[in-house]
Order: sequence, then C-alpha cells, then structure tokens
Amino acid sequence: MTKKRPNYIIVYCDDLGYGDLSCYGSSQMKTPHLDRLAEEGVRFTNWYSNSPVCSPSRAALLTGKYPARAGVSHILGGRRGTAGLKTSLPSLPKTLKAAGYRTALFGKWHLGASAEHGPNAHGFDEFFGFRAGCIDYYSHIFYWEQAGGVNPVHDLWHNEQEVWENGEYMTEMITGKAVEYIEACPVEEPFFLMAGYNAPHYPMHAPKRYVDRFPDLPPDRRIMAAMIAAVDDGVGDIVAALKRKGVYEDTVIFFSSDNGPSTESRNWLDGTEDLYYGGSAGVFRGHKASLFDGGVREPAILSYPALIEGGETNGEVCAMMDIFPTFLELAGVSGEGCGIDGTSLVPMLEGSGSAPAGGERMLFWEYGEQLAVREGKWKLVLNGKLDFSRTAADAVHLSDVEADPGERVNLAERHPNIVRRLELAVRQWYDNLREEAVRP
Repeated sequence: MTKKRPNYIIVYCDDLGYGDLSCYGSSQMKTPHLDRLAEEGVRFTNWYSNSPVCSPSRAALLTGKYPARAGVSHILGGRRGTAGLKTSLPSLPKTLKAAGYRTALFGKWHLGASAEHGPNAHGFDEFFGFRAGCIDYYSHIFYWEQAGGVNPVHDLWHNEQEVWENGEYMTEMITGKAVEYIEACPVEEPFFLMAGYNAPHYPMHAPKRYVDRFPDLPPDRRIMAAMIAAVDDGVGDIVAALKRKGVYEDTVIFFSSDNGPSTESRNWLDGTEDLYYGGSAGVFRGHKASLFDGGVREPAILSYPALIEGGETNGEVCAMMDIFPTFLELAGVSGEGCGIDGTSLVPMLEGSGSAPAGGERMLFWEYGEQLAVREGKWKLVLNGKLDFSRTAADAVHLSDVEADPGERVNLAERHPNIVRRLELAVRQWYDNLREEAVRP
C-alpha cells in the first residue's frame, strides 16, 4: 500500500516576536489555538529565520537557500512592476506542483510586485492577497514608500486580476480563503497552502471585538494582542476545516514568522517618533533588522499527527531554509538540482536523528553591514545592530547563547580563538556569496 502524501500548510506571520505567544511564555497574549497546535506537534525553541527582515526570510523559506543565494538580500519595494525572486529558481510551490500537488497562497507575497515575479509565476495555482510588504488592513492600499516619491497604490489581487474588497479585514479574508480552499480540494489530491498573514505588521489595525479581549493591557500591547488573536482564531478555523474534511492527520502544518518584532515608530500612530515596543522578543536581544537573536529567533510549531505524537519541545538549531527539503522528503520528491542549503528535518522528526546537519551545525546570516554565525552554543555577531536605527556597542560580540540566551555578556576578549575561527568561517561564507553573485 502506497503511503499517502501529506498536505502542507504554512502559516507565516509578519513581525511576530518570540515572546508574543502564550505557548512561548507570554502572560499577556492569548493564543489557545496555537497552544493546542504546539501540544499536538513540535514546539521549536532554537528555530531561526534566515534574515531579520521579510523578503529575504520568505525567499529562504520558499527556495531552501540562503537569501543571498536566492538573490533577495533586502526588503523589496512595493511599487507596481518591482522585480523580485527570479522565476528560474526552483521553489517549493513549483516543485510540489510538478509532483502533482495543488498549490495556493492567500495573503502576503513580498517577493516581487510585478505579475512577472508574482506568486502565479512561482508555482502557485491560486493566489489571493497582496504583492508588496504591507497594506492597510481595510482599504488594502500600500502607503509606505511615499517618502521616496511613490504614490499610494491599491494592492489586492486574485491571481493577476486586481480586486476590491474595501472594508474587509485582511486577516479574516486570508482565513476565509484558506478555509474555502481546504473545503473545495478533493480529498485524494494533496495540496500545498500558504497562509501569509500580514499581522502583526503595521499598520496596527484590529476589529473592536478582538481589542475588547484585552482590556487591561496598555494601548501598544493591546492592539498587538488583538491582531495576534485574530491570527490565532484563523489557525483554529483552518484546523477545524481540516478536521471536518477528514485530512487533519495527513496534513503538515508549519507555523512561524519572518522576523522579530519591529520597533519602528510608524507602528504606533500617537504622533511621536519614539521607538515602539508593542511586540516582544522575549528574553532575546534585538528586534527586526538585528542579527542578534531578537531579530532572527522565531516561534515555530510543526504539526503532523500521522508522524508526530505531539507534546514535544525541540531545542535543535533549525532554520526556515530547512522546510523546503523537509517537505520534499515527506512527499517523496527529489530535491536534486534545487541547490538547497537547508537540511531535511525528517530523520529528527522520525526519531532516528538529532541535529539536522549532525553534530554542531554552523548557521550563517548577513544583512547590510552585519554578519553573524551560530555554532553549537556559540553565536558571533559582527557590526551588530539592535534594530534599523540603533547600533550595538561592540562591533565584535561573542555569546554563549545556552548560558546567556539574551546575548548580554560579550565573551569576545575571553575567547579570542573562538572569535577568530568563527569570524573566518562567516567571512569566507560571505565572500563565497559575493563571488557567486557576480558569476555569469
């Protein structure tokens, strides 16, 4: 008897911090549906985004490559016609589609604002959502490049057709489209669905019924909690649809976020230019745009009842680029020729292996002037920043992230040999990236 190929659902949030879910220690947020998903699957505590900002993180997730190797190292613009992820690259939806999967994306794309680089061009049969990095949750207009002389632009699409749904809350539309899709898919045909929630990315919008759930929180945390609660309800609706359809056991659900919480003042519309702290990175240092763990360590949950008993907490070092090879292996699809940098987690999930790369995995990052590497308990950050605007005090910062997960104590002077070895490794990796980028 042939083993049934799993369905796949990726639920990907935007600017969600490690400390913004109750199953990751928050006493303020209420995320019962995500908590239940974690109880029925694996909750990862050392899961990393491959970038501290959105477009590169999504590129790594969907190609299995380091962002620079996928050609996306920075935040892509939202102006119509903006190029993005090259269509010549193998992608997760394209590869699964070729293997007989139905594919759909509802919500945020942010890997090219032109139709030529949009979701349909990358293997998604069905797309409903927006191509830019963020939109108003009710008018679905992209406003945030006006400083560069770009006019606001409406950004809501069904495949390549512009559609208008004025007044509809984007988070709820994403959930509704996902549920409709699950209900319409034939049981015998596997599907890959990505729910790309823009929450809790600015602008900070949520219906009153969600805001009213958190009467005792200060305003900045209250609106953040409301936006996350709307996503949590969406996850509950998606899981309920799978169970009604009778396919929950055979569906892999992966939940995470592209990067850590934003401190940008435009998050909070109170007329001030001070930093915003509505989102929480938990104990970790740094926020969005930082290569300290607050910018790149993410909550991550993986559920697959047919394989995973549930109730597991996993502390192995994993990254977004590992999803591509993991999904391919579970589906029995070859990744040969895809140039994957990630490593399949299947042996670890099946209980026959531990660390995805075996032993002490070395994981690298680059963003702007920053470089970082983690190997085992050691994390080295060069030219580190705390967010978009603030630079860390030390240009070379070595941490023992097992003893000091907040990266508060700089051990660089105590361990110069470790610094030299890790710095050499990350600079060689970065030089190889640059050489690869200029090759014809």
